[in-house]
Amino acid sequence: MDQLTLTEKFGSNYVLIELSGVVNSYTIAELKQKLLMYVEDAFVVLDLSNVTALDSTGMGLFMGAFKEADRMGTMLYFMNPSDAAKRVIDATGFSDTFQFVHSVTEIE
Repeated sequence: MDQLTLTEKFGSNYVLIELSGVVNSYTIAELKQKLLMYVEDAFVVLDLSNVTALDSTGMGLFMGAFKEADRMGTMLYFMNPSDAAKRVIDATGFSDTFQFVHSVTEIE
């Protein structure tokens, strides 16, 4: 069974969510709830370095959260996407849409 583990860390102007495992329709319920809650008030950084698989449902969630962050005047960042995550992001054509960082020190 697919699993996704979330680890949250809070900075002065951001929330870092470390994702580990599979991001798909079976695993995103908790991520969706937290992601949409946090983008209302803070910059959100998704650490994708330990994502083993990402599907279109996960990408849809990321796109929706990105749009919601923009609407709220915050930002959604991707940090260090794994090869699996990067392949899907590139394949969808959204690699130029999202903001990528290598460290939370880059958050404005």
